[in-house]
Amino acid sequence: MVGMILAACNSDGETEKGETTETKPEDVTETDTAEEDATEEAGPKKGGTIVGAMYSAPTGMFNPIFYEEAYESNILDFTHEGLVTQNEKLEFIASLAEKWESNDDQTEITFFLREGVKWHDGEDFTAEDVVYTYQAMSDPDYEMAGGVRVNYVAPLLGYEAYQSGETDEFVGVVADGDYKVTFKFTEPNVSPLYYASFPIIPKHIFKDIPVKDITEAAESKEPGKVVGTGPFKFADMIEREQYILERNEDYWKGAPLLDSIVWKVIAQSVMIGLLEKGEIDFVASPGGIAPADHDIVADFGNINIVEQADFGYQLMGFKLNHRTTADVESGAVTPDNWIPNKKLSDPKVRQAIAHAVNRQGLVGTGHGEGLLHGRGQPINSPIAQQMWAYDESAATNYEYDVDKAGQILDELGYVDVTGDGFREDPEGNEWILNLDYPTGNELRERSAPILQSDLEKAGIKVNLRQPAEMSVYVPALTNDNTDFDLYLIGWSLSSTDPDPAGLWATRAGYNFSRWNNPKSEELMQKAVTAPEAFDQAYRKDVYAEWQKLYSEDLPALLLYAQNSLWAYNDRIQGIKILPATMYQDSHEWWVEN
Repeated sequence: MVGMILAACNSDGETEKGETTETKPEDVTETDTAEEDATEEAGPKKGGTIVGAMYSAPTGMFNPIFYEEAYESNILDFTHEGLVTQNEKLEFIASLAEKWESNDDQTEITFFLREGVKWHDGEDFTAEDVVYTYQAMSDPDYEMAGGVRVNYVAPLLGYEAYQSGETDEFVGVVADGDYKVTFKFTEPNVSPLYYASFPIIPKHIFKDIPVKDITEAAESKEPGKVVGTGPFKFADMIEREQYILERNEDYWKGAPLLDSIVWKVIAQSVMIGLLEKGEIDFVASPGGIAPADHDIVADFGNINIVEQADFGYQLMGFKLNHRTTADVESGAVTPDNWIPNKKLSDPKVRQAIAHAVNRQGLVGTGHGEGLLHGRGQPINSPIAQQMWAYDESAATNYEYDVDKAGQILDELGYVDVTGDGFREDPEGNEWILNLDYPTGNELRERSAPILQSDLEKAGIKVNLRQPAEMSVYVPALTNDNTDFDLYLIGWSLSSTDPDPAGLWATRAGYNFSRWNNPKSEELMQKAVTAPEAFDQAYRKDVYAEWQKLYSEDLPALLLYAQNSLWAYNDRIQGIKILPATMYQDSHEWWVEN
């Protein structure tokens, strides 16, 4: 692209030395007029609609503090914003906050907010909205209502007392006037901008709704009532079919050029055909285009493909513990009450299962083999590969070795007693592992029977259950007072900090394995505790130790990190590709026609 621009400047901007042109007067007039018309037509234009495709419908939660899926994020990325965002180097840059400053001991960070920012309903954005957002996530009823973003508020000053109900005074985030707000931390904080980066919700909309009722409120679910500060408004939807975003004329960076963005829910198998016909304009997160379709799409001519390492991975999780029915009904996440899943409680059993899975076979080599056709790689560490803390060498690499898997199980007493080709447990009881997975992601759906086949080659009987829609699957994983053993899921990781606590801390809402390892808790806390944690090299060493522990205790087997394959029609202009998103500055997007 740079080469093309340079060439254009050279050929259009001046005439080569020694070259002369004789032109008739009337030709000059015609040429000048044409150039003026071309100039008027060139550049950004206002108006038009683009259509994006996602292959699974959002569950219907469009409130940033409660949403759980990337499908809702496809809406919220355009409607809501945080105090800061990130650039192409993953550095934090200003967004709703213009600037910030920290105190000397790094226990406080003060943000100076932009004035004149409006919510979609015309109300002013102020510091009180920031305070309310973090207070709601610290509320005693937040987790019971299904909130999983506790990691953003747990380090705040007074969080435990407020969350437990010991006090009704929230002191973690404090407003000083309308446009100044201070985050206060219990201890010196090594990454305060990460904690302050969460999307803000409007106080005037939610202040009179109890936190426990926010998930059922129309203001969290219905088009026209979901209110943010972002460049587009959530205007309309045909549930489970399409979701319409319309231009926010009062957007603080300037009104978007596009009239609207329409999201359509489309089966992955037909996406590329619609992309070729121009019936959809872009396919990005989550999943993008299928690896097997890359070469086909590349030949379309009117489609741009972006391929880069994904901020995330697919995994096969082990349900190590289950919550009690009483805890599920009350919304409590109480590790002391968890019921161990004896079928998978021994880490050596989990390690044997890991050796039985042909992960490289899933990825393939790029010559048509595997689900990914080589566009990705098996990984052993649950930290994004792009992050400075990622250390593949620290983690155990479970190479595909059916004989080794069988040897481990034999030594543990898991042997075939009945002669049916499948192993019984050490007590001689039938040993069957239930494998659950969601619909939507075609690669994940196709991987489920392959995983079943891999495990059965090692004598592990697998009950492959009917897949469920994501809107049913995620609540079942969250409640987990069920007979889940193995589960498939994919995670899109944060690009802001490598701290894995949001997914793997014992009480984390997304810790679907219900992993409860005190050493893991100790290391994750150690990695963010000042003053040592201000040294990135120190944090890297601690996270290396944590990655080693994770891969040995193995709450989940990481299957692969797929390359992101985003595709968009070349009629869309102004798209900025960042390491983790292509949705940045969508107010600058425009279309040629």
